[in-house]
Amino acid sequence: GAGCNSPLDCNGAPCADAVRATRLGAFDFLEKPLDRDRVLLAVRNALERRKITQEVTKLRAAVEARHEMVGDSAAMRDLLRQIQKIGPTKGRVLITGESGTGKELIARALHSASVAASTSRGEIPFVKVNCAAIPPELIESELFGHEKGSFTGAVARKRGLFEVADGGTIFLDEIGDMSLSAQAKVLRALQQGEIVRVGSEKVLRVDCRVLAATNKDLEAEVQKGTFREDLYYRLSVIPVYSPRLRERKEDIPLLAEAFVAKCCEENGFRPKAVAPEVLARLGAYHWPGNVRELKNVMERLVIMSDDEITCNDLPDYLGGAATGVRAPFSDGVPAAPAFSAIPYASLSLREFREQSEREFIKLKLEEFSWNISRTAQALGIERTNLHKKLRALGLERQT
Repeated sequence: GAGCNSPLDCNGAPCADAVRATRLGAFDFLEKPLDRDRVLLAVRNALERRKITQEVTKLRAAVEARHEMVGDSAAMRDLLRQIQKIGPTKGRVLITGESGTGKELIARALHSASVAASTSRGEIPFVKVNCAAIPPELIESELFGHEKGSFTGAVARKRGLFEVADGGTIFLDEIGDMSLSAQAKVLRALQQGEIVRVGSEKVLRVDCRVLAATNKDLEAEVQKGTFREDLYYRLSVIPVYSPRLRERKEDIPLLAEAFVAKCCEENGFRPKAVAPEVLARLGAYHWPGNVRELKNVMERLVIMSDDEITCNDLPDYLGGAATGVRAPFSDGVPAAPAFSAIPYASLSLREFREQSEREFIKLKLEEFSWNISRTAQALGIERTNLHKKLRALGLERQT
């Protein structure tokens, strides 16, 4: 500032001009007389800060692009309208739908809408919790934190994810797999906005929006006694349904081309065209794995095809010449030969579903030589979920 020879006043405190300039957004404050080396250092630091800011902006844009919702079907337009209405509010949302339909994308879109409507200038966190992937004995510590020495292995105090999400959004994915004891603690956090770290008696206040998602029928789980009824009603203030891909087949060409473009960019490939016949065959398929399955198929086609993706690149279950991949279902009917032995005409719907799932998982396990990680990736589920299914279905590797 003019007439100021130092950024400090006579008492050694920052002068008013320096404080005011910083509050108005100045990167640095230079006192008179100007020192050449000091000016050069300030300019260099300012340029470096600008570079970092641009890189952060670019990375954030890339992350947002990864979570972009693609589609122009009636089902997607209705879903986007719901997000626009619900997003800016603080209402709790329960997102339901099959695996692979993009429930996390819906949660992130709701969070982004709330951030856009917020007047806060600070960082607004989005914290995802995969309830199925956390062991029951650790989920309480993960969600609410713990004090040092509260249990074996607690070598330091740890903030829980509810604390981390304070002022923002916490997304409880696969909420239907949460243990009853953890459900009781989550209910208290929702009802009173209070949590207690493991090993502590101090009550902490938290203020975060809770979004939850599940591929289970929670009303049926309530009837079976595996999910708390009071928690269900707390979570499902606003229910949102994530449509299956077969309910929005008009979006398949858009999704397929978007996945192709993204995969080409990530792998440094030249852009590849998708033949119209390929899009037609993709549209005729049932897609039991939904959008996640389509994404995996398009990634495989990009890697294995030449300049254009043609019908010859398609696996046989999509009507192509490529072999080695069989479809679990075609238009909802089990495909031979893996499922031909199932006497489905004499089964109930539940029994048919369980046996079909068992045969399909067994088929995939054999395809990947019982490698659990690769099988789980191919199925589009977490390893912990696959282990649970193996136990529930009684599947064991024969030695």
